[in-house]
Amino acid sequence: MKLRPLLRRIFVSEELERQYTNIAKPVGTLGYDPWGLNVDTNIVTMALFKPIFEKYFRVETHGIENIPASGPALIVANHSGQLPIDGVLIAYALATRKVNPRIPRAMIERFFPTVPYIGNLLNQMGAVLGDPVNCAKMLGREEAIIVFPEGVRGSGKLYRDRYQLKRFGNGFMHLAMQHNAPIVPVGVVGCEETIPAIANIAPLAKMLGIPYAPIAIPFIFPAKVILNFGEPLHFEPGEITEDEVSKRVDKVKAEVSRLIDKGLHERKRVF
Repeated sequence: MKLRPLLRRIFVSEELERQYTNIAKPVGTLGYDPWGLNVDTNIVTMALFKPIFEKYFRVETHGIENIPASGPALIVANHSGQLPIDGVLIAYALATRKVNPRIPRAMIERFFPTVPYIGNLLNQMGAVLGDPVNCAKMLGREEAIIVFPEGVRGSGKLYRDRYQLKRFGNGFMHLAMQHNAPIVPVGVVGCEETIPAIANIAPLAKMLGIPYAPIAIPFIFPAKVILNFGEPLHFEPGEITEDEVSKRVDKVKAEVSRLIDKGLHERKRVF
């Protein structure tokens, strides 16, 4: 028996199998979609991630039902924590929600697909190179896509800047308007404390060809994580100026900021 089906038999519960039978995921005869998603890898990863989600980070989710049951959607969140843990937590929450679960796709930095083995694993889990062309094609296939408009400005921020949103790019708004896709804002609280960084060695990062080289304790702390999903935001398609696009982006950013503040207010302790 091949490894992935064997791991699926060993680690995946009947409950999670039932969840996945309700998720339509078109893949080819070899079990992959055009961006490398493999359902066996995805479900095994989710099964292995269950104790991390439930016991280690003790994740609370609020408003997950705001993500549409079907059709294209952009799930727009703040980014933090040096590693893309926030994206995996959001993906797990949506793939395992009780009603209308979905396997979302996560836009990742260009650096990750270049890492041997890690890049392939992320693709098989559902992550995709954060490229407008990829995003547009997946919206055309009515996928739900996790987007972090801050990019490395958010994930690589220092601990002293925690919960301060960095600049949002406008690209996600253009795609949402072109594909008439709702935007579901998300406020992530807790990932800022998972790998606190006190400095970034920029020359080292440049020499190694990586987005940043943080000075941090090489340990992922068990911070409590709260995910707040807001009401879907709809933006009319059509020709508008870039300034008007930016105003729409600011509206999304303000909603993400409000959801972060809500999570910080709800959180009783960091760990």
